Amino acid sequence: MKRLTPLCLFATLLTAQAVAPEVEITAEPHHHLTLENKSVRVFNVDIPAHTETLMHWHRHDYIAVNLGAAEVVNAVKDKPPVTVKLQDGQTTFSPATFAHIARNLADQPFRNVTIEIVEDESLRKSTPHWDEDRGLDILTNGTKQILFVKDGIRVSEFELQPGGVVPMQHHTGPQLLVAVNDLDLRESDIRSDVHGMDPRPGHFKSGDSKWLPGNYAHTLTNTGTNPAKFVTLEFP
Repeated sequence: MKRLTPLCLFATLLTAQAVAPEVEITAEPHHHLTLENKSVRVFNVDIPAHTETLMHWHRHDYIAVNLGAAEVVNAVKDKPPVTVKLQDGQTTFSPATFAHIARNLADQPFRNVTIEIVEDESLRKSTPHWDEDRGLDILTNGTKQILFVKDGIRVSEFELQPGGVVPMQHHTGPQLLVAVNDLDLRESDIRSDVHGMDPRPGHFKSGDSKWLPGNYAHTLTNTGTNPAKFVTLEFP
């Protein structure tokens, strides 16, 4: 298969931008809706090697969690294409509104979890209440790094070695957990409306996400034999 030179690729993408029909994200075949509620729409994105998406709209701010290393051309409508290199687990924020084509330059599929912030308009006007918006915490056989706060949502990355523990945390608001790699977590949960619950095991595949409602406290333990890496979004 003949590879395009950078100049030819640039010209091809500009042409594609000019003629591509624009579709909503829900109609873009590489975006697979996996979870939806009043706060988020979660899409698992899978673009095969050396292929591209349709020109599609992002009408809400979104947070993307990358799954595996990647090299992608981001061709935003009416802007020059930009080549982006991404690392495994890299988490980014993109403000709405725009339409773009994403082309995968790598020899392996490009995968990420795209989390649309449905209530972005109201959250932009909110005052973040977090006591920390950046920082690294050393856990038992692991780390927690607060990456950023956007739209009042605090985004953190966790890495736990086998047996690593996230200590008891109380969450007044809901939380979304996204697994970066395949992992096994045991959740010990204490809710305000339940007087203690037995530890609950959970197996996650890379790209799986879980919505946790607010007003609860829990610990998380990596019960697997491999390091566990996951990202959480804490909502106000």
